[in-house]
Amino acid sequence: MLDPDGRVVLVSGASRGIGAAIAKHLLEQGYAVSLGARNPADLDAVSDRFPAERVHHARYDAEDRASHAAWVDAVTARFGRIDGLVNNAGIGVKGTIETVSEAELDRIYAVNVKAPLNMIKLCLPALRASGNGRIVNIASLSGKRVRNDNVAYSMSKFAVMALTHSARRLAWEDGVRATAVCPSFVATDLVADVTKVSRAEMIDPGDLASLVATLLALPNTAAVAELLVNCRLEDAW
Repeated sequence: MLDPDGRVVLVSGASRGIGAAIAKHLLEQGYAVSLGARNPADLDAVSDRFPAERVHHARYDAEDRASHAAWVDAVTARFGRIDGLVNNAGIGVKGTIETVSEAELDRIYAVNVKAPLNMIKLCLPALRASGNGRIVNIASLSGKRVRNDNVAYSMSKFAVMALTHSARRLAWEDGVRATAVCPSFVATDLVADVTKVSRAEMIDPGDLASLVATLLALPNTAAVAELLVNCRLEDAW
């Protein structure tokens, strides 16, 4: 396992839910963590109990490309390195093939697909220099199978799977490893309207964060391409 001491990880969408749980867990493990969110003021509650020298806050708006480059530049200036990128920020759009709008399709692809791609592109030089660079894309089981009619969300998560495998191929020889994490329902406010599974039966965000930390710590010789995380018995294809 790789020693987290001195390693620097960026986590997008870190102000709540899965992202906040991941950021907290990594800080507890000893990583230096840069937390990205549309409103950086919301990040204080996530990281204020951790040593300031290992915490960095940044504005990250998936739809604002300038914020991506500014974030990466700020992390490099602060820590001098980037060892991991967790692309967690994302949105959901409900609607069928017949009802989803062009604007909804454009927005979900901008946030769920194009933004992670851009962040990977910007971080790759530093991840290559690390020798043990890690990319974790929070996808979904909706990127592996289709069980509802929310076509735009499923399409975007299938695209994240392709992005992850492309990233694995691109920088493998430089020690960069990429993983798509595909959870089922996670007990966050984003699934507050879900009734088919009770909240008690959903994946705890802290458990998902622990899995992400394991992926970041695995050596180059134990790479995981896809991690499917179920909260109920179901086929994965």
